[in-house]
Amino acid sequence: MTDIVVKKKNEVYMKVQGEPHVHHELSDYFSFEVPDAKFIKRKNPKLKYWDGMIRLYSPATGELYCGLLDHLDEWAQEHNYSLTQEFNERYGSVKDINGFVSPAGVKVFMDKISKMRPRPYQYKAVYDALKCNRKLFLSPTGSGKSLMIYALVRYYAATSKKTLIIVPTTSLVEQMVNDFVEYGWDAESHIHKIYSGKDKNTDKNIIISTWQSIYKFPKRYFDDFDCVIGDEAHLFKSKSLTGIMTKLHNAKYRFGFTGTLNGTQTHKWVLEGLFGSCEQVTKTDELIKSGYLSNFRIKVLLCKHDPQYFNTYQEEIDYLVSHKARNRLITNLVKDIEGNTLVLFNYIEKHGEPLYELINNSVDSKRKVFFVHGGTDVQDREEVRQLTEEEDNAVIIASYGTFSTGINIKRLHNIIFASPSKSRIRNLQSIGRVLRKGEGKSIATLYDIGDDINGKNYTLKHLNERVNIYLEENFKHETIKVNLR
Repeated sequence: MTDIVVKKKNEVYMKVQGEPHVHHELSDYFSFEVPDAKFIKRKNPKLKYWDGMIRLYSPATGELYCGLLDHLDEWAQEHNYSLTQEFNERYGSVKDINGFVSPAGVKVFMDKISKMRPRPYQYKAVYDALKCNRKLFLSPTGSGKSLMIYALVRYYAATSKKTLIIVPTTSLVEQMVNDFVEYGWDAESHIHKIYSGKDKNTDKNIIISTWQSIYKFPKRYFDDFDCVIGDEAHLFKSKSLTGIMTKLHNAKYRFGFTGTLNGTQTHKWVLEGLFGSCEQVTKTDELIKSGYLSNFRIKVLLCKHDPQYFNTYQEEIDYLVSHKARNRLITNLVKDIEGNTLVLFNYIEKHGEPLYELINNSVDSKRKVFFVHGGTDVQDREEVRQLTEEEDNAVIIASYGTFSTGINIKRLHNIIFASPSKSRIRNLQSIGRVLRKGEGKSIATLYDIGDDINGKNYTLKHLNERVNIYLEENFKHETIKVNLR
């Protein structure tokens, strides 16, 4: 007797059949404790009865994300259960391989559709995507995600498949269309853009939209999509984004692209469930060694403060962002270093505005200084990006939320972390802003401002976590002690 039988319910879920004890065992296996659950509950009173767990499998319904089949199969083998797939006449098998593609054919196709010569790992990633029909790609900034996405879009467009591309910001909608044009395609004739109140109705088969613009659309809106592509896929763990993905119950082809994951099993498995098994396309240090990205160095400026003790993290942050000597250090650093420089901060009024005033009033009047935050219009952000590409010594003071993800400035030479953070995703995404090669750019530098207040303070621990990330990524770094006492 077969122990476990799986069958597609649709392109989102498969149904698992087995003995009652199997369902309960699977429920335990696919349940995860959410990191920082206590903190999340404190911030949201509606979650006071939540036990801090995410459960990806329901014993009541027997439903599991299709993208988790490999994990289910691995579990079954470990527990000596047999696993059989049943064919669904409408949706096919859970694991459905495209036998009509070949590595050689994909290479010919990609060479034909693009003015830009693809890199070897891009050929392989596109082939793996087309062969497996669903994939989550871990591909760092500068690896050419847009070219891989473009190749997939062109492939499915050639067979009249309807494709939805989801991005996190309006600027990325426009940037992706512009990238497609640069590759040699009349993208505007084939693509409909949805953001900021733009009409959702179109006869075009390719739609690029921010998730904020469509997450409230009714389920029937998503019925006709054959393919979904998620850029910056690490953001899809949120309830709204997950809701979009589960509405796409007929979308057979599912591909997610992200530069990094947050390092937790929960995050990885949720995304794999939505898109498919995770594949590392390439790594940042490999791109640097191959000459695709700029040489890179990190200078950790460890500021020594007079010993002080804070009851909360927020109290410590308030102390740091208002610290006159610390802000003068950042200002003098901007004055002394050469090249286009991005200064990233967290709090607009507490830190961003004072830094902007200090820097703007201190640097040479010939240097252009820009201030960008969440309230800055999208067109103005794009103008700042374009102007910076034409400058040699501009300064952008920007919030993490606006310039840490998705903004491409090839002629960016320096980046300064003015506000402490422990987020792996945010840090690696931010570093990605400075790694792209540009004319006259020999090396990129990150200046990471850290703070030792009492030897065991919150932000010092966060700095240590960032340094661990640098070690894991094989980034060259040095620590320079700065006395602020």
